[in-house]
Formats: sequence, C-alpha cells, structure tokens
Amino acid sequence: MRAILVKEDKSLVWSEVPEPTPRDGEIIIDIHAAALNRADLMQRAGNYPPPPGWPDWMGLEVSGVVSWVPAGCKWRVGDRVCALLGGGGYAERVAVPADMALPIPAGISMVEAAAIPEAFATSFLNLILEGRMKKGDTIFIQGGASGLGMAAVQLAKYMGGKVVTTVGSDDKAAFVRTLGADVVINRKKEDIAAVLAQHPVDVAMDSVAGPHLGACLATMARGGRWIIISTLGGAMCEIDIRDFFRRGVYLIGSTLRSRSSEMKAQILDSLRDQVWSGFTSGKIKVVIHQTLPITQAEKAHAILEKQENLGKVVLVVKE
Repeated sequence: MRAILVKEDKSLVWSEVPEPTPRDGEIIIDIHAAALNRADLMQRAGNYPPPPGWPDWMGLEVSGVVSWVPAGCKWRVGDRVCALLGGGGYAERVAVPADMALPIPAGISMVEAAAIPEAFATSFLNLILEGRMKKGDTIFIQGGASGLGMAAVQLAKYMGGKVVTTVGSDDKAAFVRTLGADVVINRKKEDIAAVLAQHPVDVAMDSVAGPHLGACLATMARGGRWIIISTLGGAMCEIDIRDFFRRGVYLIGSTLRSRSSEMKAQILDSLRDQVWSGFTSGKIKVVIHQTLPITQAEKAHAILEKQENLGKVVLVVKE
C-alpha cells in the first residue's frame, strides 16, 4: 500500500507503507478521495501529531468503498462511505472504527463526500453541541469562505440561524452570500467588532482569535457562547473579564480531533440524523475548489497555504 509521507525536509512523497491492520470494531476502506484541512498543514510542520493509534501520515476525512468488515458489522463489503479519521487519509486504504463511517448521501459524488465529515462534524460539534444553537440565533463564523467556513455558514442557515461571517475579499463576500450568509464582513476593509455591535452574536465559531478577540466578545448578546477552535490570528489577546459576569458570556475552547472515537461516533450519528437530508435535498452544498491526484499533494497544500481556495481542495486516490 502507498501513502503520502513527510520527509525530513518537509517535502511530500508517495511511498510504500504497511497495510492497515484493523482492530476490534474497525473496517477497512479503499480510499477514493481525501479532502484537505488546515490541520494537515500543521501536522506536516510537526505541530499537530495524530492521536495515539492512528497512522502517522495526514488525512482527516475520506470517501471510498468498504473492502473488509468483521463478523456482525453493520457495513458490507462494497458499501460506499465517507469517514472521519484521526489520521491516515492520504493513502490507498485505511482502517477506521465502523461507527466513524457514514453512508454517502444520495446524489453526492466520491469527491464531494470526502469533503463532508471533518468540516461538517466540526461545525455541528461547535455550533449545535457546544454552542447550543437554536432557531433564530445570530451566528458568527470566522473565515466564511474556507472549506470549514462554508460548511458552518450553511449548517447555521439550515438550522434556522441568522449568519454573520468574515471574508478577505469582495469576490468571496459575494460567494458566501449565495450560501446563505446574511451579513458579510470584509475583514480588510471593515472593523469586525464594530459590525458585530450592530448584530449581537449568540453563538460564534472562531478559528482566528488573536488580539481583536476581546473587542468582539464585548459585543456579544447576553448569554452568548464564543467557541474558539484555533488561533490562526494569534494566541494572545486582552479580555475584559467583567463581560463574563455582567452579561453571562461563555468563552469555550473546542477541538474535534482530540475527542475519543466514541464521542466522534456520537457526533456523526447526530449529524446524519439532523443534517443528511440537507445534502440529499440540495439545501446544503459541498463546495469543491479543486481536485488533484494524490501524487500532487504538495501542490494541493500550497493552495491552502496561500489561501487561494474557495471551498475544499480534494486529493483523488482512485478514479
């Protein structure tokens, strides 16, 4: 079997690796496509190792065909699935707990399916479970034109929220409006906190944080929940602690990757029950920026590093 490995100089090479050995309760998937995430860039740089028990190579979400199952498994050989991984998706095959695989929604291609699990499970975890979002809430999403941001914008809108998001260009602003965003802030032209003051936020999913976080928190609705999932804008900021007890604001740190496989399976079950019909009806769309063969993983990473993508970048392993 082959997988993409990171060499000492951080270059990516399609190399021979051992075949996956399934543990109790795991299935093997022949991978057709693997979607990229910013966490892949962090892992390549040596800053985000996979959880124990997962392969060393990158890849958090894939689509493919089940090629092996244990006795009594709910899946059958030949089933078309997408799956959430702790790592190991940049490969020809992967072993994954059976409960971390999902049936591909009707009408969705293998490429599109690969881009669903990580982005939509992360959005569901943070907006619905951590953020306790309800219909009519004002939802703030940082980076609405990223693959994750587009998933979050659509999920929030699908669940009945008013969506406020940030982008880095007017072209991206126009595009995320087509996905349902109600208020779009061009972060290069507008003061984010000033705009948020006009739209007090009930739930925020923030992958940026940084020095402007304190000013944004000060604009939140009473009882608002601000969930930080990454610190792309920096890890340090100044916060007025009085906001927390005066208005009952919550500041929550959350990541999906560190959760147990059992918890991830529960998140995926809820995602399927509440959101899968959105894919089959066409109300939620999987936005693909570009597909590349797995052997061009370096080129795919460069697209993410330069923030050139409008939607997900997907590596094709098998046509």
